[in-house]
Amino acid sequence: MSNSPDFSHETAALARGLARIAGVDEAGRGPLCGPVIAAAVRLDPERIPAGLNDSKALSATRRASLFEALRDTADVAWAEASVAEIDEMNILRASHLAMVRALEALPGGADHALIDGNLIPRGLALSAEAIVKGDARSLSIAAASIVAKVVRDRIMVDLAQQHPGYGWERNAGYPTKDHLAALRDLGPTPHHRRSFKPVHNILYQEKTITP
Repeated sequence: MSNSPDFSHETAALARGLARIAGVDEAGRGPLCGPVIAAAVRLDPERIPAGLNDSKALSATRRASLFEALRDTADVAWAEASVAEIDEMNILRASHLAMVRALEALPGGADHALIDGNLIPRGLALSAEAIVKGDARSLSIAAASIVAKVVRDRIMVDLAQQHPGYGWERNAGYPTKDHLAALRDLGPTPHHRRSFKPVHNILYQEKTITP
C-alpha cells in the first residue's frame, strides 16, 4: 500500500463502465455533541487538486485551502444527521444516513460510491464498495474526508459562540479534558448526544443525586 491515496480504485471502477465515481466519508462520529457530517465528492480526473490526503494528516489551514480547491474543481455535496437522529438510531446508522443524503445531494449524481469503512450504508440506491482506511487509500474518499471535516469544524465554531465554555472551537466536540470538565460544571447543552456515555452519566447523576 502506498503512503498516500491514489486513483486506482476510481480507475478500476471506470474500467468496469461506471462513469461517475464518488468518494464518501464522514466527520464527527467520536464527538460528544453536534451533528455527524458526511460528504460526497466526484473528482475530475483532469483537475485533481495536489496534496489530497486523509483529513487527519493535514493541518487546518491546508484542509481549508483544499476545501476551496475542491469546490472549484470537483462536484461536492455534504449532509448531516442530527443529534436527535444519532440518539435515536446510534452513531453508525446516523453516519450512514448522512452518507446516503450526501450522495443524493451530489450534483449530477453518481453511478458508484467508494465508502470509507467496512460497511455499505443501508438503503443506498447505487453500486458501492467499502474501503477500510479509504481516506488514506482513495483520492476521492480523501477529498470527501476533507470536505466533511471542514464543514463540521465550522459548524462547531458557530455552536461554540452560542454555547461558550465548552471549547468547541478548539476541540470540535471531542471528549477532551476541558470539554469534559465543562460538561460536569455547566451541564449538557441541547447539542450534546444523550446516548453517549459521558453525557448520559452526567444526566443520570443530575437526576439521582440529591442536594
